[in-house]
This record gives sequence, C-alpha cells and structure tokens, in this order.
Amino acid sequence: MLFIYKILINIIFFFSPLILIIRLIKNKEDLYRFKEKFGFFSKNKKKGKLIWFHGASVGEVQSVIPLIERFEKNKSVSQILITSNTVSSSNIIKKFKLRKTIHQFFPIDCDFISKKFLNYWKPSKVFFIDSEIWPNTINNLYDKKIPIILLNGRITKKTLGRWLIFPNFAKSLFQKFQICFSSSLESKKYLKKLGAKNIKFIGNLKFSQSESEGLELDKSLRNFLKSKNLWCASSTHFNEEKFCGQTHLKLYKKYKNLLTIIIPRHVGRVKSIKNELSNLNLKVHLDEPKKKISPDTNIYLVNSYGKTKSFYKECKNVFLGGSIINHGGQNPLEAVRYGCKVFHGPNVSNFKEIYDFLKNKKLSKKVTNHKTLANLLHMTFRKKSNPKQISQNLYLIGKNILNKTYKEIC
Repeated sequence: MLFIYKILINIIFFFSPLILIIRLIKNKEDLYRFKEKFGFFSKNKKKGKLIWFHGASVGEVQSVIPLIERFEKNKSVSQILITSNTVSSSNIIKKFKLRKTIHQFFPIDCDFISKKFLNYWKPSKVFFIDSEIWPNTINNLYDKKIPIILLNGRITKKTLGRWLIFPNFAKSLFQKFQICFSSSLESKKYLKKLGAKNIKFIGNLKFSQSESEGLELDKSLRNFLKSKNLWCASSTHFNEEKFCGQTHLKLYKKYKNLLTIIIPRHVGRVKSIKNELSNLNLKVHLDEPKKKISPDTNIYLVNSYGKTKSFYKECKNVFLGGSIINHGGQNPLEAVRYGCKVFHGPNVSNFKEIYDFLKNKKLSKKVTNHKTLANLLHMTFRKKSNPKQISQNLYLIGKNILNKTYKEIC
C-alpha cells in the first residue's frame, strides 16, 4: 500500500503547479511563501536542538501554543519549528509572543521533498497534532530514529473505518509513534485498533490556554459593542451566516438595539456573506476599526483572523458554527473560557466529549433552527452570568492537562 501511496502522491506533485495556480487565485496560498511546500525554505535553522510541531490548520496549531510557550522557556531547546498547511494558521502564529519559534508550510509528502526537509531542519523530536498522518514523512523520520509523538490524537469512527480498509498499512504507520496522547477515551480505543502501541489519555489539550495573546479591541469599537444587545456567531460555514441573519431578524422584533457579530471560519468568503446578508435587508459593517460604524448596523462582519478571542471577551452569547451543516462542529472551549454561553447545532462529532462536558455543566445548548436560537438568546439576555467562575474552572482543568503533558514529553 505504501508503494501505491507513493505513486499517488507523485501524481499529485506532477499536477501541483496547476493546483497551486488555482489556490493562489482563491487566496488559499501565500504568494511569497508557497515554495516552502516544495522544500525551499524561507527561514534558517539555528545551531542546537530543534523540535518540530505539525498541525493541519488554525485549531490544531492553537491547541499546542501553550506547550510551545513552555518549550520557549526550556534552555535546552534552541529553536521550535511549527508547520501547517494553511495561510490562516501561519497568520495566527504572528499573534503570539514567541522568540524561538518559526513557521514554515508543511512540504508535499513526496519522498524526496520529505527527505530534503528532514536533512535541512534535523529535528530531535517531532510532534504530529490531532489526525495528521503523512506516510512518507513518518517513515523517513522512523528510519532516521527521530522520536515521533502524536499529540491530542483524534480518531473518529468515520476515520477509523477509512484506515481499516488498509489495516496492515495503518498498523505499519501507527506503530512507529513512540507515544500517542489521545484527545479522548474514544480516540484512545480507536488508536489501539489501528496498531498504536503506547497510548495515554491525559486530557484534551484544547482545555489549556496561552498566556501571551493580546485581546484588546479598539476603544471606540469596545464602547460601541457595550452600547448594544450583543451576540456572536463564530467559525461559521456556508449557509450558516444566513441562519444567523434569520436569527437576527427574529430577535430584532424584541431588541431594536441588537447587534450580531459574525466571524466566518474562512474570511475569503466575506464578500459573498455580505451580499447574502444584504439580500435579507440587513445592514452589514465590515471589521475596519478606523471606519465609523453606523448606529443602525445589524451585522458586524469580521474579515480577518486572530480577533475571535477579543470579541468573546466582549460578548457573552456565542453560536459555534460548523454544527448546523454536517461538518462536525468547532472547538467551543475558547468561548466558554471567556465566560460565554455556547449554542450549537446537532452536528458536533468532532468535539463530542467536550460538548458532553459543557452540557453537564449547563454551559451549552443545542439548537436546530433559527427560531429556537432566537428564543434562547432572548432568555439569556435577561439573565446574569458568572463568567469568572466558569473561566477559572476551565483554567484549572487546562493547566493540569498542560502540566502533565509537558512533563511526559519534555
């Protein structure tokens, strides 16, 4: 099966220039840095010990930032390399105060590019995050006797089924991990079925949090938000913005001073989102702090990455996207950490155990239509919350998971 994989990845490499052009047109690649994916690096390796973290995109990278902050203080580590696949994740890293840490885009998993990457960076230890499994890179790391660790390993029932189509191939890869830290008990069970040998469940790293990210919004914007009945829809996907617009219209009948903040998962869709909401006769303002906000604005549409937590700090009611559509949901812990009540659709399989935890703590509610969401928001507008108690509980849980994980891997 590895032989077939190598043929397929080489075919993809052959067509990669065409794929790249399409992605550049869609702003899904960095015009100046895309060459990193072909093994042409824009940063230099320093002398000394380098450790490498790889995660697919924003969520995976953010989940290990607290660990990376710990390694930044470790004098035995000279440099920390983070790789990811998306432009948005590379932009997020800039928001943190990291001295030793650099970002590069993950190279195409062709055998010769992977070897070139490893020969240049020479990592002493490698951490793959979530469900990032790249066969050529894993085999090349194993051949070089470089320890490979799976962090916050997440294997869903659907993913398990796909891997088990080729059970021997799966086992040959997963048994190469020195240790796997699962994100849930379910994932621990599935990792064992896939052939992983040393599996531990300490807790989901997404409970932990960074100590350094700035959170302040522009003062005039904060004052504007405080003057409104406010709720936020975060990490929304296609069709969910319309759902939020319909919720706003329903709620607007009771609250004329209502403002809905929408933070789409992919900001490249902002133009089409604005048009869709304008067709509902909603007045939309793009997130441009220097531009005066009209008092009759209905929707405040965020068109850049890295500001989500800042809006959570100001807003205590959040709808999490990727849950009305069949996507599997988005991580709700950031919102709860800032004292927000979380609402979500029925499709949250990506974070099932986290949502079960929040449901038991009465910190989240499931909705199936915009009328239900509007009614729940109406009820929460009239209630007082205790955000300090909520955030303190999560902070203690996250700190415990972070301390134990760091002790295991440092």
